[in-house]
Amino acid sequence: MYMLESHLSPEQSRVVTEVEAAAARANVTLFLTGGAMRDMFAGQPVRDLDFTVEGNALKLARSLTQKSPVRIVSEDEERKAAEMLFPSGIRAAITMAHQSRYPKPGGKPRVQPATIHEDLRGRDFSVNSIALSLNRASRGLLLDPNNGLGDLERKEMRANGNYTLYDEPVRLLRLIRLKVRLGFGIEERTQLQYENAREAKMEEQIAPRLLFEELRQASDEPNPGLLVETLEKERLLGLFHPSLTGPKLNLTGLAKLQKARQVIPYGVRFHAEGLGLFLHFLNEKLSGPERRELIARVHMRKPEAAQWQRLESQARQLERSLKSAKLHKPSELYQVLRSAPGELALFLLLRSDHRMVQDRIRNYLQKYLPAAQEITPQDVIAAGAQPGTAKYNKLRDELIRARLDARAKKPEPPPEEVPAAGPAPKLATARR
Repeated sequence: MYMLESHLSPEQSRVVTEVEAAAARANVTLFLTGGAMRDMFAGQPVRDLDFTVEGNALKLARSLTQKSPVRIVSEDEERKAAEMLFPSGIRAAITMAHQSRYPKPGGKPRVQPATIHEDLRGRDFSVNSIALSLNRASRGLLLDPNNGLGDLERKEMRANGNYTLYDEPVRLLRLIRLKVRLGFGIEERTQLQYENAREAKMEEQIAPRLLFEELRQASDEPNPGLLVETLEKERLLGLFHPSLTGPKLNLTGLAKLQKARQVIPYGVRFHAEGLGLFLHFLNEKLSGPERRELIARVHMRKPEAAQWQRLESQARQLERSLKSAKLHKPSELYQVLRSAPGELALFLLLRSDHRMVQDRIRNYLQKYLPAAQEITPQDVIAAGAQPGTAKYNKLRDELIRARLDARAKKPEPPPEEVPAAGPAPKLATARR
């Protein structure tokens, strides 16, 4: 538990606490599973929170929306799973512990409730089959039936079964994505299974919406350019569009996107939706008809495509605000950029032709955001407001403005030395 808490951000810790409390009220057993556990033990930042419930996961997810402004992004009635978005921008998935039976390779599975041990044994890769109990009687108990910890130590990706890549062909893409992110090798038998599945052209059976989900996952990868380059070498990038190869593959743009993200200081709370940015640079060299074909091939919905298609026009509006001569104080610039989606700021950092706009965005990311985070809840309470009240938020904003606009006092110049009367005596030099 100490290791988990040290790897979670404050926002993620609050989500874990909130879901844990809701599970206790509903009297269901709750586990933190999958990617969160894998990333923690691999020494990676925890990206997503995946909860597994022995019981009705959808009922638990809906109960969370009644007590706080949590939004259910999508539901899967068959697997009894829900993807949720919390007010802090943290995404989490709550899923029923289940077993899947596949009548044929790539076919629709038959899903039935199961215990957490059965659920873990039936997952795709050993490194994704680790769970941590969040129940009062067994809190902190680690479950690892497939020896995922051993594979993490060996830095190997290993499939849990002989038909893992046949049952759900999208796992072919997932295997490459995790291999690139973690820098792992592929275990010998898993590599053989991968080659056999590719020879059988199992990748052609990946459903369009699963292709889109892989694009969304790729958009949040720490090095999306390396992932795209690896997919091209594996002849898998053409699943999204056959033109994504050779001169039309914008690896230079993706490398610049990665560098822009590195401008954000570690530990600074800054949220930017990665999908629109990633799709813009991935498809920048495609023609209009080719872009429309890609949208159709992966069944991309209108709101999802809009994140990409409206990026430039929305960024131009923000650029006009940032060029304004009315922004005299740091707090005014902070307010403009805090109110804007983070992805627009990153886009302008890469594409704006105005040096002043780029400098202002860098100042916001590297100076003003860290300074604003120095205002702690204890500071606001000491100033006379309690958390959860309208006065608290207003007073916190006032303290941030005062911190940003405070000018450092210029140090007083040292007193001038009064020269001694008469010429300075000459010093004799000694020779050895």
